[in-house]
Amino acid sequence: MIYADNAATTKMSDAAICIMTDLMKETWGNPSSLYGFGQRAKEVLEDARKKVADAIGADPKEIIFTSGGSEADNQAIVTAANIGATKGNKHIISSAFEHHAVLHALQKLEKQGFEVTLLDVHEDGLIRPDELAAAIRDDTCLVTIMYANNEIGTIQPIREIGRICRERGVIFHTDAVQALGHIPVNVVDDNIDMLSGSAHKFHGPKGVGFLYVKKGIKVSNIIEGGAQEKGRRAGTENVPAIAAAATALTDAAAGIEKNTAGIIAKRDRLIKGLSEIPHSALNGDAKSRLPGNVNFCFEGIEGESLLLLLDDKGIQASSGSACTSGSLDPSHVLLAIGRVHDVAHGSLRLSIGEDTSDEDVETIIGAVKEVVEYLRSFSPIWRDLESGVKKHIL
Repeated sequence: MIYADNAATTKMSDAAICIMTDLMKETWGNPSSLYGFGQRAKEVLEDARKKVADAIGADPKEIIFTSGGSEADNQAIVTAANIGATKGNKHIISSAFEHHAVLHALQKLEKQGFEVTLLDVHEDGLIRPDELAAAIRDDTCLVTIMYANNEIGTIQPIREIGRICRERGVIFHTDAVQALGHIPVNVVDDNIDMLSGSAHKFHGPKGVGFLYVKKGIKVSNIIEGGAQEKGRRAGTENVPAIAAAATALTDAAAGIEKNTAGIIAKRDRLIKGLSEIPHSALNGDAKSRLPGNVNFCFEGIEGESLLLLLDDKGIQASSGSACTSGSLDPSHVLLAIGRVHDVAHGSLRLSIGEDTSDEDVETIIGAVKEVVEYLRSFSPIWRDLESGVKKHIL
């Protein structure tokens, strides 16, 4: 099997598995308990908090552990919205191709009287900082722009966006779920006020994530209950999973420089090989993208058929976000960058990692070429395109 869907989830690292299983066996106390056994779990929890903070240049007191990126996104957005509402500021800026954890949270706020501006991301999948600056108003309470897109992998000019928000006095949140552990992230250098992360994207366990909140921002709870996480997120902490997440993030962040060059070389070989397929196109900027992300559209085919046939050949890939894999609609990300519906339906996302070999890359290229040719051979849409009944778009 060739696994090329790391954007959906990564394999847990051996170090993360080891610490998680050891803690489940030996240190399973409740960290809120006052007796020694519980306090040992508390020590592990706070050590993990420091490791996560160190990995992104934060203070441990600024880290709130959550169930994952979606919860962290929601808490960040609700926090900024509540702060804005107390001042009469109910305008929020985001982009048209955010993760649905952000977009759906914003839609909910619109029903509560907030106004949302969604910036264009253009054909290259990038925000233009000058357009963001022009969109900020006196009543803007939040800018939320993802660090790197989960489907097409484009990396936004986060530092510049953060600088603009800082100068204008607007809270800046970024969904960094896809970025953490794959590219350097520093909340101070990048002018970030709130940041969301999820462990299973950087070789940690599923079901655990975190929210960074800059000192001075009053956090709004979205889960009520006990006083865990200093009263900012109720629910007994999953200490083994949190410790595993911290270990995975520490290791991933330390290995970025070592791993990136090799992964980028394989990514660019994939792009070159798939670009040889007639009437295909890379989605998003070729360079300002995550090291392991390759996203293509192919005219005349359906992405679902492509995925199933690749699966038969032992290649695991996707057509977009795993969170929307049950939907028959084309990707909102691809539509946001200007792909028409017919083309957006024929998409393929390959997300490779440090375990992907050169041989794997060549196998993927050959298999995709073969499957695309096969699917086009009996596609009425492709027949119309080739005969001139319809015009090629790509």
